[in-house]
Amino acid sequence: MRPSSYLIALILILTAVTLVICVWRADMSLPLIWAWVAVAALTVGDLALSAPSSRMKIEVDLPPQGFVGHTAQLTVDIQPHRGLLPLGIEARLDLAPELGSAENALPEVTLDAGRKQAKTSTGLHLTRRGQYRIHRLWLKWPSRLKLLDIIASMPIERDIAVLPDISPVLSGAIQAQILPLENGQKDLRLRGEGSEFHQLREFATGMDSRSIDWKRSARMRSLVVREMRAERNHQIVLCVDSGRLMAERLAGVPKLDRAINAALAMCWAAGLAGDLVGFYSFDSRPRLFVPALPGRSAFPRLQTVCAQLRYETQETNHTLGLTHLSGRLKRRSLIVIFSDFVDSITAELMIENMQVLARHHFIVYVALRDPMLAKFTEPEEMTLDTVARSVAARQILQERRAVLEKLARLGVLCLDSTPEALTSDLVARYIEIKSREMI
Repeated sequence: MRPSSYLIALILILTAVTLVICVWRADMSLPLIWAWVAVAALTVGDLALSAPSSRMKIEVDLPPQGFVGHTAQLTVDIQPHRGLLPLGIEARLDLAPELGSAENALPEVTLDAGRKQAKTSTGLHLTRRGQYRIHRLWLKWPSRLKLLDIIASMPIERDIAVLPDISPVLSGAIQAQILPLENGQKDLRLRGEGSEFHQLREFATGMDSRSIDWKRSARMRSLVVREMRAERNHQIVLCVDSGRLMAERLAGVPKLDRAINAALAMCWAAGLAGDLVGFYSFDSRPRLFVPALPGRSAFPRLQTVCAQLRYETQETNHTLGLTHLSGRLKRRSLIVIFSDFVDSITAELMIENMQVLARHHFIVYVALRDPMLAKFTEPEEMTLDTVARSVAARQILQERRAVLEKLARLGVLCLDSTPEALTSDLVARYIEIKSREMI
């Protein structure tokens, strides 16, 4: 409870009148005393009238978990123990800043007919992975005579787990992007100019004549074609840099979470294609290493590991991290590296170590491009600040392009994508690698 703006204004006016009268009319002290007593009595009476309306109960509806980068809907239902709810209720939440609700405030409360119930809801923006708790709900409303602001604190103590975003997997978008199911079978096949024999089929008009198996055709006295498919059981290692640069936010979500979301989608796609998937993370030193398992079996394990991956503040040591990874791999693998750099000078060590790694493995380097840089390069208004910002953005993009071109000349397949298109671009690149037998 605290005095309202009306009571404060009344007290200030009465204080000014008291000072003037005490200086010029000392004989008017008795009416002043009665005026102060009246104000005090009004305040006490207002408090007594408003006390019954402060007894309320609340019901909170909050999902137990959500995906990073998404919005979780929090609904609060406020009901009085008896009587009616007071008018003009304002609500505010006591929650972690990572949940991203604007100033932790709920929208204006909507009252039902008869003022016997109030419902309000807000969207919690899940910006970081982790386990977060909503502690309390604070309510404020004016008293009957508007002399006081009644403040009530009600415990909520609800938890929400913010997990990596696997919505593309749950929605079936990855399955649709990899390849549609054939003839109702659940065995997903990547066909093309592969190296693994699949089956023999009768030759039909429109088939490539180069695929005819002449020896078997002569034996069977009819034309048959040799159908190949892309080789399976490749080893794929998803390598995530969890250093300081990956904690930078793009569109409100850290780069690390964007990389984890794309890595899990890649894991599911590899499982559908029949490959083995492992996981590795590093920053200033090697962190986690999960040996390669069949993709579908590896997915729940990688999901758990990625959910626990910490945001580090130390600079990434590419030499130590990539050298350690090279020592752990015993066969040729497809290594997908999620990392980033500031300029061409700081990227030199990363380039040198990728060059060594690319001698024995096929490397895909994934970097996240900030869409704001493209907007800065073409400012709408020409001022000194916008011109300076445009020059700096163009220099950053030029150095970034130079680093990616140098990696491409070393045989590294580079993917420089925006946050929104990262997952689909990565899966499309994986399909291309599988169909062209590049591993």
